Amino acid sequence: MDIKTLRYFIVVAEELNITRAAKILMMSQPPLSNQIKNLEEELNTTLFIRGKRHLELTEEGKFLYQKAKDIIYLNEKTVNEILLMNKGLSGTIAIGLVEGTAPDIAAEWISEFLMIHPRVKFRILDGNSDDLIEKMRAGLISLAVITSPYDQILLNSFKVGEEKMVAFMNKDHPLAKSPKEKISIEELKDEKIIVPSRKIYVDGISKWFRKIHVDPNIVCEMDNYLDAAAMAGRGVGISIFPKTAYIMNNSLITKEIEGEDKKVDYLFVWRKGHQLSTLEENFIDFIKNKYAN
Repeated sequence: MDIKTLRYFIVVAEELNITRAAKILMMSQPPLSNQIKNLEEELNTTLFIRGKRHLELTEEGKFLYQKAKDIIYLNEKTVNEILLMNKGLSGTIAIGLVEGTAPDIAAEWISEFLMIHPRVKFRILDGNSDDLIEKMRAGLISLAVITSPYDQILLNSFKVGEEKMVAFMNKDHPLAKSPKEKISIEELKDEKIIVPSRKIYVDGISKWFRKIHVDPNIVCEMDNYLDAAAMAGRGVGISIFPKTAYIMNNSLITKEIEGEDKKVDYLFVWRKGHQLSTLEENFIDFIKNKYAN
């Protein structure tokens, strides 16, 4: 049961048709059939149920298919790691970064990682947390920095930062003229509120208001914090966003929202059960070591 035979078996298992599998493998059908038959004899089991037009995997065949993919992946990973020991890490890491402080956090990692591995390149995709999770599902990225909460069934994660939620408003708003650096939810209860469009944020902010027995007057949900800043600057309402989303603007004043729960956690995430490249695994280990203490 060598690597070559396992590769043949995987293609047959995925196509469930010897003729199609032979074409993909660019070989004739009889030798491929013999390879599968010899593998069954070696394992003393039946891997396929032969039908007139197609094959069907037995339970043993399904088990071998999963294990064969793991073996092929481990084989390729080992070869790549040995080659990289001589050449050093290279390739491109695609990582998603949520708006807010995530780019600042990631910039430090990337700068340090590039000093150690100068042949590595990065591709950065942005968006809100839900956008980035969908990009992970689609295979566009394997790694991301998102905000909590998140799907713990789907993702591995560890915390890499946090920041306070703030209210930013037009400088001429009565609350902007207060000497207080912070603002309470009580003071915002009668205001028009602009919030991030992510449902988790909407629900969380709504809960803050319900604790004082009122419903927030949410007049706008925004994907982009630049648009939210523009709305606040024009006096449409008071925008509630993470602190670093605030854009320096002469028409705006920002105030931190009172309360220990008025914050957002930033999490480094990757999909559970998703096969990562050697480069991506090295990058994850590098970041984990930075937060080990």
